[in-house]
Amino acid sequence: MDDGSRDGTAGIVDGFAAWIAARPGVTLRLLRNGKNRGKGYSLKHGVLLAAGTYVLLSDADFSTPIGELPRLLQPVVASECDIAIGSRGLAGSNVALRQPIWRQTMGRIFNRIVRLLTRLPFKDTQCGFKVMRREAAAPLFRAARVERFAYDVEILVLARKARLRVREIPVLWRDAPGSKVHAVRDSLAMLRDVAWVLWRERRGAYDRLEPTT
Repeated sequence: MDDGSRDGTAGIVDGFAAWIAARPGVTLRLLRNGKNRGKGYSLKHGVLLAAGTYVLLSDADFSTPIGELPRLLQPVVASECDIAIGSRGLAGSNVALRQPIWRQTMGRIFNRIVRLLTRLPFKDTQCGFKVMRREAAAPLFRAARVERFAYDVEILVLARKARLRVREIPVLWRDAPGSKVHAVRDSLAMLRDVAWVLWRERRGAYDRLEPTT
């Protein structure tokens, strides 16, 4: 998913797609928003167009390297859970290159507020590495409304409502310099979106989401 990026990422993907097109059984498709719509909007677009049995959500900077995929994919394939989320906050997590201390502090404050407000048990909702059964995840993304960075929280609230099994798994993670996320402004916007999710939930806006079995 290209969310209206202005750097060279889309060009790199296009070049790799052309190279891989000759390989049988592999398809790489770049979906473009045209303009910036937000991470939640982009991932919803991608998940709802996906056709595979399993879906991997991964940030393009590979802060969590693709080599960590088997760690999350295995329990989903084995039907031990419906969604596996990578985590930087568990005892077994390996944060090889940390963010600046002020970003770490903002992240911890955000996570504590989220856990207090939502009662979600997860140490890290925002790590950009998640694996899901597509059949289980599609109803969540169809019901989701958050278009920007707090999409993770909404999906996890919806997963709880749908009685899906979610497992938090420690991963290797390295900070990728050059993030376009503004720590203060975007954290406040995320908290606003979390409050909006809870308001929608309490007003029954998600009640049409049927439990997935």
